Amino acid sequence: MSLPGAGAASSAGAGGAAGPAAIAAPSVLNVANGLTVLRLVLVPVFVVLLVQPGAGWRIAAFVVFGVASLTDLLDGELARRRGLITDFGKIADPIADKALTGSALVTLSLLGEVPWWATVVILVRELAVTGLRFWVIRRGVIAASRGGKAKTILQLVAISLYILPGPPDWLRVVVMDAAVALTLVTGIDYALRAMRLRRAVPAPARQDRPDSPPGERP
Repeated sequence: MSLPGAGAASSAGAGGAAGPAAIAAPSVLNVANGLTVLRLVLVPVFVVLLVQPGAGWRIAAFVVFGVASLTDLLDGELARRRGLITDFGKIADPIADKALTGSALVTLSLLGEVPWWATVVILVRELAVTGLRFWVIRRGVIAASRGGKAKTILQLVAISLYILPGPPDWLRVVVMDAAVALTLVTGIDYALRAMRLRRAVPAPARQDRPDSPPGERP
């Protein structure tokens, strides 16, 4: 004979087991992280092709750069839509992004094609924004702005024009200057939003909010 309330207790226990604890975290081995790793692997391949003499090698480097850039656009979208966001992806994705654009700019500057001032401005901005993300991470995550997305696309287009043989120098200079200008503007905007977030949201105590939900990715 069952005791009164035993069935309810059993149901509560079953319900508790089916709660948040039963929701498995996404595996690190997923398609989004696979695309991120692929981008990292393609970086040295791209650099080797870029430094080879001849138009054919430049076209091959452009193809590799294009594939790597495409993975940059796809991995984050897949992670958000399919619930595949992992701690590995949060760390590896920005590293892969900086490795791709940074290696392209530094290599092109070493070859004497992209002015060093443009490379330095873009890299310093990207590193500074990465530092700001860690500075405000316990208070929330700053959502990506349209300007930030436009900046990324403009940087990729500018780098592609320098990789490809054939585009006129004036076009390369105009697009790269526009990319640098937008890079600076969006960097300043991100810094201002980070400071506002720091002032507006107090840092939560780790023991008080162990399971606080993450905000949108910047």
